[in-house]
Amino acid sequence: MNLNVKDYIYEKLLPRVEKPGRYIGTEWNSVHKDLEDIAIRFAFCFPDTYEVGMSHLGMKILYHLLNDQKDIYCERVFAPWTDLENLMREENIKLFSLESRDYIKDFDFVGFTLQYEMSYTNIINMLDLAGIPKLTSERGEVDTFVVAGGPCAYNPEPLSDIVDFFMLGEGEEQMLEVMEVYRQWKSKNLKREEFLRLASKIRGVYVPSFYDVTYNEDNTIKSIIPNRDGVPEKVKKRVIKDLNNAYFPDKIVVPFIDIVHDRIMLEIFRGCTRGCRFCQAGMIYRPVRERTVEDLLSLAEKLVESSGYEEISLSSLSTGDYSKLSELAEKLLSKYEKDRVGLSLPSLRIDSFSLKLLQEVQKVRKTGLTFAPEAGSQRLRDVINKNVTEEDLINSVGAAFDSGYSNIKLYFMIGLPTETMEDVEGIADLGYKVLDRYYQVPKGQRGKGINVTISTSSFVPKPFTPFQWEPQDTIEAMREKQKQLQKMLRKKGFSYSWSDPNLSFIEAVFARGDRRISKVLMRAWELGCKFDGWDEHFKYETWLQAFEDCGIDPKFYSQRRRELEEILPWSHIDVGVTKKYLKSEYKKALKGDTTRDCRSVCTGCGINLLEEGGVCK
Repeated sequence: MNLNVKDYIYEKLLPRVEKPGRYIGTEWNSVHKDLEDIAIRFAFCFPDTYEVGMSHLGMKILYHLLNDQKDIYCERVFAPWTDLENLMREENIKLFSLESRDYIKDFDFVGFTLQYEMSYTNIINMLDLAGIPKLTSERGEVDTFVVAGGPCAYNPEPLSDIVDFFMLGEGEEQMLEVMEVYRQWKSKNLKREEFLRLASKIRGVYVPSFYDVTYNEDNTIKSIIPNRDGVPEKVKKRVIKDLNNAYFPDKIVVPFIDIVHDRIMLEIFRGCTRGCRFCQAGMIYRPVRERTVEDLLSLAEKLVESSGYEEISLSSLSTGDYSKLSELAEKLLSKYEKDRVGLSLPSLRIDSFSLKLLQEVQKVRKTGLTFAPEAGSQRLRDVINKNVTEEDLINSVGAAFDSGYSNIKLYFMIGLPTETMEDVEGIADLGYKVLDRYYQVPKGQRGKGINVTISTSSFVPKPFTPFQWEPQDTIEAMREKQKQLQKMLRKKGFSYSWSDPNLSFIEAVFARGDRRISKVLMRAWELGCKFDGWDEHFKYETWLQAFEDCGIDPKFYSQRRRELEEILPWSHIDVGVTKKYLKSEYKKALKGDTTRDCRSVCTGCGINLLEEGGVCK
């Protein structure tokens, strides 16, 4: 090889792949540093494609946070698509970072964000491609530290054999504390385990090897206890108390190619007060903390100027619940209308929709609207504590149709606890009522080409939700429900899409799995599983073979009802929402009783006790 490795990658490999723009790494606002001034190198790894990873707000925040530290260099790494991976393996090229194109096995940290359980095989594949030992037990003193965080890290056990330590909760403060401990450890030339011991004292850091798990004869967990002095019995998540003083970048990397969410993402608040019982994010991201309108306007101005984007998306779990949404939207629209910078309002609840706001937003750019009724009957919406009605939905879509919209998306779940076929058929009935509302608009006033897209996902019980004890519906039952909806929605004006129940089944296993299924994950990768979230790559039969090879029944994890007093794989993790509260909500769900939004009255979830002095506002 006459060229050095970096030039060889750029000149010989990238021209031979489908989308070389995924790997160039010289985008506008990407960070490039002189390595002579660097003490810590951090590879921020997203275990999916560039297009998916570059749409993730958490990566944008932590990438610039770390690079704003003079002696830290954070570089991006994405899972190479199969075309580039095949070339890299043929040419013996290890996994490299985008910015410097250096091999990441030589970095101090390789950090993965865990957004989705079906990305876990990509983590193993990326470690293998990088030449980093795949198991923690195989890593020696000179090997990089493998760290992970993100929502899936709240049940870290399925990756406990692979990840050295996890960072639980919001990372802006925690990340810098870990880096400071690493500086001190490195300067003293201490052993690898000593760094893990020091890091474990930082709130929110979990080191799996510092805990022993024992099991009962029926395969349930008997105990999870620390095996070293000074290790907390329960690991508490980190919370940023004041969002206005939290780090947020005033510039973002602008990709060369189209990505999933190619726009400015302006985080307006964190957390959710609604208490939907199926929603993990609504529980683990508590409490609600808002940014001020003034702070958001200032950030928007800097981001528009530094990026050149023509769309601002207001990011949160439930944008319509921001207390000053109308004021913020009005000021943003007024300021940027002349420059044709549009405003996107994702995550709107159907009971928080404003006709006036809709009319203002569409002056610049009209896009489709998405609503999430989640269930087809009021009975089931009460079970899941959705706290919206059919009237709310019809009023909301009616306002949209009256304003000229003709493209509406409705999201539902099937397989929810207590669901009957009547509830499922209610999804189609609701769709027809939405369609009828469109035709009530005078022909000359309504938008052309009505399309009501109805999408159903299969319910997956998640940790730290009131439904964490519930079994998942069987694959056969979910398919039967999907077929019934397909029959009922065969009419012009409807589009129906659904998730693969086989995929949801495997997702549930890893969402609720313990550390014994780490070996299944390794075996599935050995058998060729990767990019499992992509339809063309998901190999259900191969997954079943991996479970069989490991002597593990996947239904034990996905389709078994858990006892309320059972020790769960995540029982040693504290997200602030108490088990007492989750049990109470579970029992209320089975009775069809609803719980009020906790902005109107405290529902006693326990999050206010997580921090001294409280964090709810």
